[in-house]
Amino acid sequence: MDLSRKLPIGIQDFEDLRRRGCVYVDKTAFVYKLATEGKPYFLSRPRRFGKSLLLSTMEYYFLGKKELFTGLALEKLEKNWTEYPVLKISFGGGSYETNGRLSSMMEAILSEYEKHYALQKKSDNFAVRLRDLIFHLNKQTGKQVVILIDEYAKPILDALYTEHEEANRQELRNFYSPLKDLDKYIRFLFITGITKVSHVNIFSGLNQLEDISLDKAYSSICGISESEFENYFTPEIAALAQEQEMTIEETKEKLAQMYDGYHFTHNVEGVYNPFCLLKCLKSKDFGSYWFESGTPSFLVKTLQNQPLELTTIINGRKAKEDQFKNYDPDSKNMLPVIYQSGYLTIKGFEKTSRMYTLDFPNREIEEGFINVLLKKFVSVPYDDLGLAIANMCDALEQNDIDKVLAIIKAAIADLPTVVKKDMCENYYESVTHLIFRLSGYRVVSELQSVCGRSDVVVATKGSVFIFELKMDKGRDFDEVATEALEQISANGYADRFAVSGKQLFKIGVVFSSEGKGMLGWKYKTAA
Repeated sequence: MDLSRKLPIGIQDFEDLRRRGCVYVDKTAFVYKLATEGKPYFLSRPRRFGKSLLLSTMEYYFLGKKELFTGLALEKLEKNWTEYPVLKISFGGGSYETNGRLSSMMEAILSEYEKHYALQKKSDNFAVRLRDLIFHLNKQTGKQVVILIDEYAKPILDALYTEHEEANRQELRNFYSPLKDLDKYIRFLFITGITKVSHVNIFSGLNQLEDISLDKAYSSICGISESEFENYFTPEIAALAQEQEMTIEETKEKLAQMYDGYHFTHNVEGVYNPFCLLKCLKSKDFGSYWFESGTPSFLVKTLQNQPLELTTIINGRKAKEDQFKNYDPDSKNMLPVIYQSGYLTIKGFEKTSRMYTLDFPNREIEEGFINVLLKKFVSVPYDDLGLAIANMCDALEQNDIDKVLAIIKAAIADLPTVVKKDMCENYYESVTHLIFRLSGYRVVSELQSVCGRSDVVVATKGSVFIFELKMDKGRDFDEVATEALEQISANGYADRFAVSGKQLFKIGVVFSSEGKGMLGWKYKTAA
């Protein structure tokens, strides 16, 4: 590996990246296309995907810093370099869960620009000050103003389910309001965030705002595409392969399994999470880097405040575009949060029905998301559960069903206080599925057969375990467990696996409808 090559991990400033001589995956052709074909845009992408670096690249382009683009696509594309006044506003660096934090950030942002451009503050109203700043820059330079807004909705997401949420919404709504009436003063407007939040009037006011989040032409504007991965990182891939004692092809496959798989529309090239990929290449180790950098607080809050309905989130969830494109904080639909946070991505598209299939992009995200859920809904200390998962894997390999279920019984012994009794069935099925998913084996909930859906199916190399989960509802355990086994047989849940050559097990598991955990189980081999 060429030790002089520098990987830009965590560098969000384009000028700093270029002057340091870091490896840069050239996205400047996208910048030119956006700048020459339109004006107001919105882009949502998960965290750690390079949104801030993209805005920084735009900033230096519109500032006319031609020397920074030497050797890049923009150097050849742009024939008339022009310097424009640029307002770059970012809410990404603050935390807005308490009263006054958003106002303090707005004050700091506007005061810095007012001082820089020698503009006297004439009002305490942030919207008025933003408007005055745009007018002033236009008059001072004789040119339209470029406005770049990063993490536009973070103050709303930080304050979800708190008393400050609505106040932050109103304050942002007021702050952004001048933009809809100042079109002739604006050369370019680009807004980014993790999620597109409905009920924020910036979108209803800016009717012409072009949302490129699902646009095929910009599917790889952030992140590292599969072809870019091959073109830019050959030395690093070779060094990782050597360190891990793997072939180049094995290394590429493992990298793809861990960090690739994002698709921001249908029928496009996959995209790697750039932060995780670069961390892996630098450390020469396959780690879970995205989760080491933290979990979005608004995702955790949403999971805590909404019922856990696992089968509506994973296992190849089918959805229309409007079901995952915009997040409404007043809705109980968690899908936009899960998708736009980066935990799910587009894996398929049916053209006639315009139905999308959403699923985990890669192994790192699947494991991390399940870990987040388990920490919220399982009472066993996480370290103990991790050890239990290893023991459960051994038990599955040995077809030791009693040991497998004893481990799960211990993990869900106490129903968390956030789960009501009428949610027991969904809770137990979901958590059982989550624990099995951590085993690394193929696990499916609600697997369709001709006559119905099996609750949970787990497949190892040599066996298939078909679980039917039942609530006792005051009935005798033996009666309910026998009914579960009969349902597996009557509905033919095992039939689809008959030609697999694997040993088949039918397992009936009975839970307490009073929240007292797993009551017991019965099982038999499939005939």
